[in-house]
Amino acid sequence: MATILPIDEFLKITRLLPIVDVRTPAEFAKGHLPHAVNLSLFSDDERAIVGTLYHQQGKQAAVLQGLVFVSPNMKTLTEEALALGSSQIGVYCWRGGMRSQSMAWLFETVDLACFVCEGGYKAFRRYMLAQFEKPLQLKIVAGATGSGKTEILQELAALGEQVIDLEALAHHRGSAFGALGQLPQSTTEDFENRLYEAISALDTSRPVWVEDESIMIGRIQLPLPFFMQMHHSTAYYIQSPLSDRLDRLVKEYAHFPMDELIVSIQLLERRLGGNHCQDAVKACEANDFRTAIDIVLQYYDKAYAKALIEKPYAQTIMVPSTTDSRAVAHYLKTLIN
Repeated sequence: MATILPIDEFLKITRLLPIVDVRTPAEFAKGHLPHAVNLSLFSDDERAIVGTLYHQQGKQAAVLQGLVFVSPNMKTLTEEALALGSSQIGVYCWRGGMRSQSMAWLFETVDLACFVCEGGYKAFRRYMLAQFEKPLQLKIVAGATGSGKTEILQELAALGEQVIDLEALAHHRGSAFGALGQLPQSTTEDFENRLYEAISALDTSRPVWVEDESIMIGRIQLPLPFFMQMHHSTAYYIQSPLSDRLDRLVKEYAHFPMDELIVSIQLLERRLGGNHCQDAVKACEANDFRTAIDIVLQYYDKAYAKALIEKPYAQTIMVPSTTDSRAVAHYLKTLIN
């Protein structure tokens, strides 16, 4: 018989075990427990049919129709569970009800010990969102666009510091060019789940470095409690000269296809103004990427300077910059030790 566990115990016990999400592919794609695999009891269309029957004709009719859908797939589902290579697995559905308990019963017929999440994915979401309320010792790497903040974070991680790369989690680098070279963005829900996973692996008694961000990274929104913590923390502003920033941005973006760069510039037309946008596009078409980026930075520098004034940081420490990101990371580390 499957063991039903509250979410906190479920997460502890299944930390090193396979976790099976038995919801539909659409539910899974929207968001799921980190490292879960999707073994769907129903397809998206089948779940819709079963749900309609439940509301119109009651539980019995819905269960009977569900059996019709599931019966041909029972062997395949069981084989896929066995292929996970563990004698113990975690199982969850939306509310920890019939879908997860039915699948746990099926898996246990082949001697797989199952732990079912009480309250299901819904309970996980409540638990996970509450974790963003807990205080962290955040340290913010700030600076104008092109200051090398991501490189500095990477060097801090190499020096043994705790780092959360929000842009890597969001698959976006935060600007109009931020989607270039990145995987497609998922959902805010999925981002929150993966951010929770990153935070849960931290030692909360030690500092945690993150890059300064607006509340939106592309189309992903940061959890408000985490965002508020960021902007009540100490910011370390990297004072990178314009020439160094232009060098870095040309190196990072000029190799992308020209049509993609032009589309990214055109996204800023309303903010740059029509003439500036046209000038940037013409420079790009002439392979003068440095001039194109210089024009775009006129908007970003003004916007960032305004945002910096409006953010209620505990304090802002100015950090002299060099092109050596490792040296900057070393300097930042000395400031907090």
